[in-house]
Amino acid sequence: PSEPLQELFAAVEREPRARMMGSPDEAHFLGWLVELMGAKRVLEVGVFRGSTTLALASALPQEGEVVALELNGDFCSTGRRYWDKAGVGGKIDLRLGPASESMRLLLAEGGGGSFDLVFIDANKADYDDYYEQALALLRRGGVVAVDNTLWGGRVLEAPAATADTAAIQAINDKLASDPRVSIVMLGIADGVTLCRKR
Repeated sequence: PSEPLQELFAAVEREPRARMMGSPDEAHFLGWLVELMGAKRVLEVGVFRGSTTLALASALPQEGEVVALELNGDFCSTGRRYWDKAGVGGKIDLRLGPASESMRLLLAEGGGGSFDLVFIDANKADYDDYYEQALALLRRGGVVAVDNTLWGGRVLEAPAATADTAAIQAINDKLASDPRVSIVMLGIADGVTLCRKR
């Protein structure tokens, strides 16, 4: 990882709720995936402190763009300093507000089929809605990366002890049988499922 990204990881570790940060190995993997795909337009659903945002933006070509959706603007203030330090702040379009509404607005703006990669890591109860809108926003052959699909092993609970666990179980079941995508689930971080749009 770049020096600004390493510094951001260290800074986030000192912040409240640091455990919500995306893992460094996952951020690095997603940046590598952006490079592998030759992606130019990425949608990140859930920014938190912005470390994954920085990894994604750093991997994009100069004309690339990350549209980053976050409910809480206070969380992003840490990341923004490092985005600018890394010279990628101009590639990041940060949109504050409920992600579902922001995604609907992107579709209304004509953004359907315009994204190469969508990374989902936000409110678990809304994962199904995020996924459906992500497919509409994604180009054919693009990838939706759904985070937390192992959910610390709690995906095996029967019955699910929490609404978030039930939501992750439901999206996992849906992805496994969705004919619109081909999938692979990786045991990186807390589990990430990659869904390639057919």
